[in-house]
Amino acid sequence: MSIDVARLLDMSQKELDELFEASPAGDIPDGVATGTAIIAPGTRYTETIAQVVNLFAWQGKVFDSAKGVLKNRILIFHVEAILAKVYKAPSWLDGKECIVLDYSDTSIVAHYIRDEIRLIGPGLYLGKVYWGRDRLIDFALQF
Repeated sequence: MSIDVARLLDMSQKELDELFEASPAGDIPDGVATGTAIIAPGTRYTETIAQVVNLFAWQGKVFDSAKGVLKNRILIFHVEAILAKVYKAPSWLDGKECIVLDYSDTSIVAHYIRDEIRLIGPGLYLGKVYWGRDRLIDFALQF
């Protein structure tokens, strides 16, 4: 079965976790990715919340794989801000390799945030967001 963002928005948290656990880290991406927040997975509110977040708060990420960094595209004006280091390391979810988006040394605002992503399809990554060690939400990145 082919996975796309619409399918991710229909999945339960258990299905998202299983997909993440079954997927390879993939290569560290390069370029602009459209982001979709996956909040309240498996409910009728997930798609609406994703649209509101995308419009007003977070639109995605811009990766520079050569430098091992990214910036988030935020706010209604698509401002590139909130820098993160990008590298491969074990996932906090299952201990297997993932791509870590680490804000601990690069951002005052997002100091406690760690994202983990894995490649789930051509140009499509599934991500997990942590605040400290607590899981917050999932997200998709489409290149």
